Amino acid sequence: MAELRVIRPSDRAPDLSSGPMTREAAISGAQVGAERMWVGHVTLAPGMVSAVHHHGESESTIYIISGRARFAAGDSLESVADAGPGDFVWVPPHLPHVEINLSDDQPVEMVV
Repeated sequence: MAELRVIRPSDRAPDLSSGPMTREAAISGAQVGAERMWVGHVTLAPGMVSAVHHHGESESTIYIISGRARFAAGDSLESVADAGPGDFVWVPPHLPHVEINLSDDQPVEMVV
């Protein structure tokens, strides 16, 4: 039987990033044996823009902890929306997108 686990900040593991983002896996196959999800802490430094990417077959939820981010999505990144602390962003499967930190001096911190 699987058991409940608490993953503390010190337990998170560096993971592949999209451009200048820093990704730390909390819930993943490697971390806890998860088979159908990845959850982690992601930081985008001030003024930075992630690489254009998508999350494959996965629907994704992004929760903004702090900072302000602009999301551009679509084949030509034509759809644009801004999000801030407390906002959730839903990303459909295979949707190309980027995250843009709108601040020159504050990081954006997210749970993905």
